[in-house]
Amino acid sequence: MNKEKVMLMYPNFKWTDWKEGTAWSPQPANLCILAKTIEHKYDVSIFDGNLEDTSKEEFYNIIKRENPSILGISVLTNEYGIAGSVGAGIAKKVNPNIKIVMGGVHPTSLPNIVAGDSNIDYAFIGEGEEIFGDFCDFLTGKGNIPSKGLAFKKDGRIINTGRTDFIKDLDKIPFPAYHLVDFMRYATRVEREEVGQATEMPYAHVLTSRGCPYGCCFCEVENISGRRPRLRSVENVISEIERLIGDYGIKTILFDDDNLLINKKRAKDLFQIMINRKYNLKWNAGSLSLFRLDEELIELMEGSGCSFVSCAFESGVQKTLDEIIHKPLQLDHAKKMIKKLKTTSIFLSSAWIIGFPNESWDDIRETIRFAEEMDLDYVKINIATPLPNTELYYQAKEKDYLVDGFRFDRHLWSDGWIKTKEFSPKSLKILRAYEWDRINFTNPDKREKIIKRMNITEERLNEIRKNTIKNAHE
Repeated sequence: MNKEKVMLMYPNFKWTDWKEGTAWSPQPANLCILAKTIEHKYDVSIFDGNLEDTSKEEFYNIIKRENPSILGISVLTNEYGIAGSVGAGIAKKVNPNIKIVMGGVHPTSLPNIVAGDSNIDYAFIGEGEEIFGDFCDFLTGKGNIPSKGLAFKKDGRIINTGRTDFIKDLDKIPFPAYHLVDFMRYATRVEREEVGQATEMPYAHVLTSRGCPYGCCFCEVENISGRRPRLRSVENVISEIERLIGDYGIKTILFDDDNLLINKKRAKDLFQIMINRKYNLKWNAGSLSLFRLDEELIELMEGSGCSFVSCAFESGVQKTLDEIIHKPLQLDHAKKMIKKLKTTSIFLSSAWIIGFPNESWDDIRETIRFAEEMDLDYVKINIATPLPNTELYYQAKEKDYLVDGFRFDRHLWSDGWIKTKEFSPKSLKILRAYEWDRINFTNPDKREKIIKRMNITEERLNEIRKNTIKNAHE
């Protein structure tokens, strides 16, 4: 008996009207995990519009040729929701009877908006690994509709059954079915030019936990993954790493956790095993909680191959951290940890956010000053962006601080979306761009270190700098 076809896909982010510089091409770990849960009973394929840079016309022909019964569109962030809608519209033009479901961060945070799209049959809300097979059975007439996790249209209104239950035991989630894609194409290419990219290839992304308990005002992690952290066992993480080494010769791991150090003992055990087994891997942490660091952790991090961390400061003003952001970071402790980190070979990036509703212009300038004082290898400055269901969004909306025409699916991290008596979006854009350029590139030695880290020429760096300044004035 022929298995029914299920296609899981990333839309091409360029199907939106965004600037090309905002696009990225992530490895399809989430798609490959979902595929693993159903490949025993469905003919499942994975299509990546970003990897192939697929045009709308090409995608039309792909759907026509492959003719899947179910199309699962993954949209990982709200600003690319439009690209997912475009993909759904193209597929429905080919076959009005195809069942289309959108999953990921975008539909989880805005399920009713997604379900209201005439070309999307279902918005998937929450984690899908445990029930995606049952959902496909329902769509193909082999089972009942799941009781949770969906938003859909019925009799002219939206039915929302609420999010799926959080998966308690992450060890039960299968490893990604990378055999369904040409994984080495992903593992040997740069997703986006940035200091946090892998410097030794092939590389792979690994997520060891879900959820974060701290509830920073700007962050939607608790709404997506929950405030109660769920942790994979060290043994399970090590098993995945060893499989990646054995199957693909991985040289770098990019840990995607929102808080890799949420359990310090677990983190220390993980790093110690990596040392003991002499994997000779490099690894990066895209977001590191300074308030969880201690000197023993730093030594284990370096010993286990850590080559890059992004230190999540957010603000250089203690009052802003305490009263606005609600981040449990003490700047005195951060200074001590940075001093220790500077004795290692780890490339130190830092992340800052300016433009919170109750922030003064002096507070913003103090954050810039403090960021420069820390003298790290790289400074990244974002503008506070109101994300769905976050305290930041509700504050800005209540105070009428949102710019006219604000939409969750049309924001950029480099743009300003909040206006107060203290600052305008334009002033934040210009400040961000010029201070980023000044702090990172005035010193020739620092500039050269960044060029080496990004593996680009000075000419390419100058092009990025010019474009950043130009975009600030648009």
